[in-house]
Amino acid sequence: MSALAGIISDLRARLDSKAALTRLVLLHSAVTCLSLIEVATFQLSIDFNPRRLWIAVIIAAGFSLVSLLFASVRFCFGYFVGFYFYTMILGFLWIDVFSDYNYPRLLAGVSAALALLLCLMPMLFIRAPLRQFVILSNARFEQLLTLILAISVATIAVAATYNFRLVSIARIYDYRDTLEFPGALRYLIGWVSSTLLPFVFACYWLLGRRIRAVLVLVLLLLFYPITLTKFAFFTPAWLIALVVLSRLLEARASVIASIFVPMLIGLLVIWLTEASLRSIPGRYFDIVNIRMMATASGALELYNDFFANHPLTWFCQISVLKPLMHCPYDEPLAVVMQNTYDFGNVNASLFATEGIASVGPWLAPLTALAAGLVLALGNRTSAGLPPRFVLMSSGVLPHVLLNVPLSVAMLTHGTAILFLLWYVMPRTLFEEKP
Repeated sequence: MSALAGIISDLRARLDSKAALTRLVLLHSAVTCLSLIEVATFQLSIDFNPRRLWIAVIIAAGFSLVSLLFASVRFCFGYFVGFYFYTMILGFLWIDVFSDYNYPRLLAGVSAALALLLCLMPMLFIRAPLRQFVILSNARFEQLLTLILAISVATIAVAATYNFRLVSIARIYDYRDTLEFPGALRYLIGWVSSTLLPFVFACYWLLGRRIRAVLVLVLLLLFYPITLTKFAFFTPAWLIALVVLSRLLEARASVIASIFVPMLIGLLVIWLTEASLRSIPGRYFDIVNIRMMATASGALELYNDFFANHPLTWFCQISVLKPLMHCPYDEPLAVVMQNTYDFGNVNASLFATEGIASVGPWLAPLTALAAGLVLALGNRTSAGLPPRFVLMSSGVLPHVLLNVPLSVAMLTHGTAILFLLWYVMPRTLFEEKP
């Protein structure tokens, strides 16, 4: 056992060096682009033209210099989210080169690259701790964890009275459009599944309370027959993967590996098997390489095309603002995009929604900067907490932020609640673990 621990410790130290992280992020950038070449053979919405390959390679290679930031800065919440944002924007810049849509591609690419840089600056470098005016004792905090569990069980019980169907993933779309939950319950479902239960799981796991941690995973899985989303189905497996990665690697290497390894496996599987998307290898490629990353990048392409020829929203799509101002769109933007492009609901990140849709490509970098300042609050409220805990407790949120606007992530999915929980946590909690 001691020999194994020594091997793991040596591996963690080697992979956390600047040189190793540099090689890893550059290799990840290459895999991201190679993956998109394969994605284009399956996805009608994403194009590839070998004659323009040299342009895409030059742009991707130049933009990959941004990834070197992740080999130099220390881990924080912003590092975790920022690396996912980097991967998404790199994917968009690649897709942008081959796009057949009618929008100013050069402007869109420059805007996206600048938006990412401005978003990353506060997310990576603002990390000064907020002064804690309210700090729960260890005993009070554990009572809070029990209360969260009780709220989660009650939410699941009530939500199950509105919908509970045990169907295969292939059939979820037959029923999902018919789901209706009251507004308050929708918020509770988002908070519990995206923030509260992953937070409680991280606490219990690192405190050594494995039975309670497994119970949390079971509760998370129960959201699948309620919400009929792939997100709910794979969340428990994703949290387990973060547990394993963060045990083998330091936090920064864990973040990079959490995208790089699944995407590399998907790419190798599709190369070696030449499978269709209906096969088991093809379904893995579809879930990881297409839906997890390429779809988020492709959404930026669609939003750039649509809003190059339609009125901007000026943030009227945000629910609290919509009644107060004129809005050219009565339906949510995801539905507007679905009706226009017929690719299903096109949910998108803050770069597409609070950026391109709201203010257009010229001003989108400024909204990205503002978003970075908001997300940097996560660095400040989590300062002083173990990096592994921050990684595990926020494990779901990078995926959320790739697919929904910042306002939705903060309110509907409970990112603001996670910041509050980090803020009031006793910094001595894990020092007293058994």
